[in-house]
Formats: sequence, structure tokens, C-alpha cells
Amino acid sequence: MAEKKRKASSTAGGKEPGTKRPKLEKEKEEKAAGWLQSLVKQQREDKKDMKFNKKRQRVLSDAAKIKQGSDGVLYWMLRDQRVQDNWALIRAQQLAAKEELPLHVCFCLLVPKSPLSTLRHYAFLLKGLQEVAKECKRLNVQFHLLHGAPGEVLPGFVSDQGFGAVVTDFSPLREPQQWLKDVKKKLSKDTPLIQVDAHNIVPCWVASPKLEYSARTIRGKITNLLPEFLTDFPVIEPHPHTATRTAKPVDWEKTLASLDVDRTVGEPQWAKPGSDAGMAMLESFIDVRLKLFATQRNDPNMAALSQLSPWIRFGQLSAQRVALQVRRCGKNASESVAPFIEELVVRLSSYLNNFIPLILTHTLTVFPHQYQMVTEGKMHGFLRMYWAKKILEWTRSPEEALSIGLYLNDRYELDGQDPNGFVGCMWSICGIHDQGWAERPVFGKIRYMNYKGCLRKFNVAQFEKKYCPKKP
Repeated sequence: MAEKKRKASSTAGGKEPGTKRPKLEKEKEEKAAGWLQSLVKQQREDKKDMKFNKKRQRVLSDAAKIKQGSDGVLYWMLRDQRVQDNWALIRAQQLAAKEELPLHVCFCLLVPKSPLSTLRHYAFLLKGLQEVAKECKRLNVQFHLLHGAPGEVLPGFVSDQGFGAVVTDFSPLREPQQWLKDVKKKLSKDTPLIQVDAHNIVPCWVASPKLEYSARTIRGKITNLLPEFLTDFPVIEPHPHTATRTAKPVDWEKTLASLDVDRTVGEPQWAKPGSDAGMAMLESFIDVRLKLFATQRNDPNMAALSQLSPWIRFGQLSAQRVALQVRRCGKNASESVAPFIEELVVRLSSYLNNFIPLILTHTLTVFPHQYQMVTEGKMHGFLRMYWAKKILEWTRSPEEALSIGLYLNDRYELDGQDPNGFVGCMWSICGIHDQGWAERPVFGKIRYMNYKGCLRKFNVAQFEKKYCPKKP
């Protein structure tokens, strides 16, 4: 690996869509590809004795202590689908080690019958979980893939396996919240149920106890808490206590082939699933694109964005890890570090979320962007905002516009079906987290964006030339 030199690449598994790769300065010494993975591994080892901040967790059950005679501790993996840099799994291992119990991980696979259930999303999810299972095996941790709604399959599984506690991660969405309620209702009353916010850098319940209405009202609260929570992670080490009951092996290819999903929405070539690929994408961002972020992030023709949203959306990469490494390794791009961290920490988390709207296409001007979304599962953030504004302009009502925006986002975007997408559509179409603007026809007081604004931001003709399909 050390002999392989980094090129001016910005992908983790394929060619990056819709961008022009900047040239590296000739005098800049190229780093060996994989340098970040090696650096992070050493950082975790150095902090292996780091204490867990109990503000990251909340006990949801009446029982708080692991019952005697238990056969293990279970981490119910939900939103954060990774092994390392996962506070929920870190906490589960600490509890299991203290009680000298085996450690287990499970994921409940549920595929709703819906046009939003596509191969694009479930292939990315399952291939990421396959990497999780492989790493769990190496660490003497049992990984279980359960099939069905958590409320129906998880409580019985916990009882049958004799687990003494269940640790899970945090999602603010309605459906996962209902799953949590269903599981809590059916779990044995003497089984502790512990939730850890492993997704946000500052735990959601610590950042603010109320619904914030703009970035301005919460930015200071989060910034003041970063010194306490933006810390290193301890390493997940090989677990010292071996389970007597092992997990059933998973045939991953057969499982993926059996899923009832829409296979016309296929896998994009540019994004390889899994934590390793996410780390490689972060490495390329630091090496190649971070220096351009401050000045060129609104130009869809330039490779200036992180491209990390799919890995963060599926929990395969920790936003906290991203923030740590950009801060430490971005010395040659100091003007970009602050705006990127602000976008990552404040807007990409569950507090406000970043802007991820899409749009229905009616004219040639915006058709290339729609084509990029359908074929590649992504589009540039600036264009997402602009297109969602056009939905509002071209449809009969805000309700219809929001319905279309959410449908397209959740069906085609690789990072769809996420809090970021919901808030992004609401920002563009409904003005949530934004201020009121001068009233105008159709838009009312919602922020207005137009084609002339695009022309000022970037070379529209260049982008259209790349993404206009030869056949409509």
C-alpha cells in the first residue's frame, strides 16, 4: 500500500460524477494512498483507555443494571452501520467487558413495499453490513442479521439468546422512533435498554431541548459544546469473552438477490459501500478537494465538495471522525476548514441538517441535473436548492411541490430517506430554518432563486453539455 501513490482522484470506487478534477501542484509531494486509514488506526490505539462520556447515552428502561446470569450484551445497530468510531458499540463493549460477557451485534432488515425501496439503497446498505460482519468476526463479536420489523423480531431474539442489556443508536425519524417504542414495550422489564447518540458530534438531547428554527439559534450552542464532545474515539478491540452460541452465517449475495426492491434504480459506479471506502473518500477530500471548498463549493463543474454524504447517511462513516481529521490534516487549506466544519457539524447533523432537495424537470435548462440524479444517485448541493425552488414555481401548491421533492429525493438520491433530505426540501419549498424575504408572486416570502443566479455561479453550458442525454 505504501508504494501506491495518490493521484488527483476524488472517488472511493469509481469516477466522480459531474466534476472536473483539479491538477495538483507539481512541487507537492504525493502521499501514499491509504495514509489516513493508517493514521486513524494509530489514533484509536493511542486513545484506547479513553472514558465514555455518559451524556452521550440515556437509559430508556426502568431497569439500569445488567441482570445476573446473562449470556451477553447486544448492540442493536440501526442508523450507525460501522464498527469503529461508533459510540454505541463502544458503550456496549464496555458494558460487556465489565460484566465479563460476550458481545453481540444485530441488524433488523426490513424492506417496505414501496417505490422508495430500490436496489440503489439496499445494495449500499447490505454491502456495508457485510463489511461490518467481517470486522465483527475478526474482533470475536457475533453479528446477527434478523429479518423483519424490530418490534416483531428483536424482543424474542433478546429473550431466546439470554442477553442482559440492549444498547442501540439514535435516529430522529418517525419510523425508527416507533420501532424503539415497540421494542421497549415488548422487552423484559428487567432488561436495560440504553440509547446512545452515535451520529451527532454533540448528542441531540444535549445540544438543545427544543426545536430550533434556524442555524443562527443553535450554532452557538453547538460550538460551545464542541470542546467537550469533539474528541478522539477509543478503539474497538478484540472482545475477550467468547460467545457459546454463535450467529448464523449470512449468504450476502443470496440475501441481496432475494430482496423485493426496484432494480431499475441501479447502483452508481462512483460510490463503493462500506467504512473503508468512506475513509478513502475522506482521504481524497483532504488531499485534493478541501483546498477548493472555501471558494468553489458552489460550482458544480468543480470537484470541491467532500462527496461524503452517502457514507454518513448510512452510518458507515462518522461525522465526528470527518471533523477531527479535517481539522488536523487541513493545514494547507485553512480557509476551507471553518466553513466545512460549520456545514458538517451544524447543518449535516440532526439539529438542522444540510440542504438535500431535488426537483422535477420541465425544461432543457434543468434536465441535465435530473439526468445526473437518476443515473448517478447524486447532484450538486447548489443545484439541489435551485431545483427545489423550481418545483415550487412549476406546481400548483406547496404541498404538491413538497411531495414531488421528497419522492424524487428518497427514490433516486443515494443519500435519500434521511433527516437531511426532509429538512432540505422543507428549507427550499417551505422556508424552514430560513428567514422571510420580500414577498413576490408564487413564492410568497420564500427565498427566491433563478437561472441568472446560476449563470453567475458557474458555467451552465459546460454542465449541460456533460449531462444532457443524447436521447431524451
